[in-house]
Amino acid sequence: MTNTEVRIYHNPRCSKSRNALAILQDKGVQPLVIEYLKNPINADQISSICSKLGIKPEQLIRKGESIFKEYYSGESLSDATSIQAMTKHPILIERPIIVCGEKAAIGRPPENALLVLDN
Repeated sequence: MTNTEVRIYHNPRCSKSRNALAILQDKGVQPLVIEYLKNPINADQISSICSKLGIKPEQLIRKGESIFKEYYSGESLSDATSIQAMTKHPILIERPIIVCGEKAAIGRPPENALLVLDN
């Protein structure tokens, strides 16, 4: 398996997040569970996650959320504005995100959680 710590940015109310966590645990991985709605992540962490995912910050935003529609819909968001939106409104962050070392994956579908593990 992996010798590197696995972290999951988790929302326990989300079925995809719960399923991704269960998949990791079924593989014998006990990840550090970060409930990002209770313990928000900062701009540097979001930037690092985006870099590991190989995506622009705007691609990490859940555009279906009412907060996005109310405050940001129709806008062209810069990287800085996207990160600021996610730090201010953590519900906008796509979930779950699984990180292990320099690898990261969005757990949609939940089986993507396995992509970060060393095989």
